[in-house]
Amino acid sequence: MKDPAQSDYVVGVVGAGAMGQGIIQVSVQGGMRCLILDAREGGAEEARQKIGARIDRLVEKGRVGEEDAEAAKGRMEIAADFADLDPCDAVVEAIFEEIEAKRDTFARIEAAVGPDCLIASNTSSIPIASIAQACERRGRVAGMHFFNPVPLMKLVEVIRAAETSDATVTALNTLGQRMGRTPVTVKDSPGFLVNMGGRAYTTEGLRIAHEGVATPAQIDAIMRDCWHFRMGPFELMDLTGIDVNYPVSRIIYDGYMQDPRIKTSPNHAAMFDAGLYGRKAGKGWYEYEGGKPLDRPSADYQAKGEPAPSVRLAEPNPSLEAFCADIGLSIGDAGPFVAAPIGEDATHVAVRTGIAHQALVCLDLSGDTTKRITAMTAPAADESALDMVAAAIARSGRSVTAIKDSPGFVGQRMCAMTANLGCYMAEIGLASPSDIDLAMQLGLNYPLGPLALAEDLGAGQALEILEQTHAITGEDRYRPTLWLKRRARLGLPVHTES
Repeated sequence: MKDPAQSDYVVGVVGAGAMGQGIIQVSVQGGMRCLILDAREGGAEEARQKIGARIDRLVEKGRVGEEDAEAAKGRMEIAADFADLDPCDAVVEAIFEEIEAKRDTFARIEAAVGPDCLIASNTSSIPIASIAQACERRGRVAGMHFFNPVPLMKLVEVIRAAETSDATVTALNTLGQRMGRTPVTVKDSPGFLVNMGGRAYTTEGLRIAHEGVATPAQIDAIMRDCWHFRMGPFELMDLTGIDVNYPVSRIIYDGYMQDPRIKTSPNHAAMFDAGLYGRKAGKGWYEYEGGKPLDRPSADYQAKGEPAPSVRLAEPNPSLEAFCADIGLSIGDAGPFVAAPIGEDATHVAVRTGIAHQALVCLDLSGDTTKRITAMTAPAADESALDMVAAAIARSGRSVTAIKDSPGFVGQRMCAMTANLGCYMAEIGLASPSDIDLAMQLGLNYPLGPLALAEDLGAGQALEILEQTHAITGEDRYRPTLWLKRRARLGLPVHTES
């Protein structure tokens, strides 16, 4: 097996669509000769021209020197058929997601290349072991899952199947590094790491909207402003395409024996069935024109009354006292009651404290409170109480998002679920805790990896949110992982390995 660091290393790419073109580009820019094979007549040459044009644009932007660009373009070669892949030291398959087509392709690659040539699939959802069945030398077969657009997305998942050799994993990690990517080694499993890990963020957003707790625009605004996610879950689904994320959600759900933690909701299926796929269709959770979003519904609550002159604390809470002082809101013996629960809903706060639920307004102070505050009330609450509290908050320059009753508000639920799924991936050995965090940040642009998010929430608080939500809803979806529970109970860092 040849060391990918050697200057004369040769890569083959089978399938010259969008993903294949990206893999070709990072290969030649990494200094490697690259053979391009595509089933469509003229497809390989068309890919070479497009990649060359992209490299030229990098020169125009000053990101690549002219000499380096010409050298990179010169390293692209057309393969007329599989036999032309004979010089390759590694071949990456990047054809469409159909298992029989991939097996046939792998068998033809193996027949054409030498005995030490690595063979990798860029599949995003098909188990590598099932593709490797077509090969005689399965130890050299693995996954090499890139993310679109490949030249911009630094992550590559190196997928170790049951029979993949250690030498193959090591070599593909080196190859990924030479391509300028950051490799993370992942166990062969449904959705691998990033697609599996991303289920919690989107499916919990869907569940909250399905319950009528908040609208997609409200959920997205909360996750952007209070938790620093670059995109809310509904914006993200519209970008990737509901025609993509709904089937992937079903594949992963079934692959994990229908674990409730990753179950999607009927509103997801309804969008898929209606063909409302997001940006590409002009309409998804939001509307688009020319791929650009049109005006979206406001996530801000417009208070109709004057700010409350004072509020009453439902129970002692130093964080809530400090917040009221920060916005200039007095705490006294009159006015609406306010609370800042962790994991509870307004109904349970009212029952537990004996306070009249009509006068209670719950505020989520667990995330960033400098731009937006989530306010929550129980059923049949007095709207004037919400108006007075919201007006006082708005006076401080903050936006208010008013939601219906929900254990853990919106942000607490979504962050705790994301953290819990990350802990589950660590628990089953999908990857190391640090690699899980790295992959989720690079692959999905999360502000923190899921285990780091648990640390940021506080392991004990993350556990409390899940346990409260589990108890209130009665759903196994919210059951905490043993990984999180044990580390929280023992006071250990969430990244602590066994």
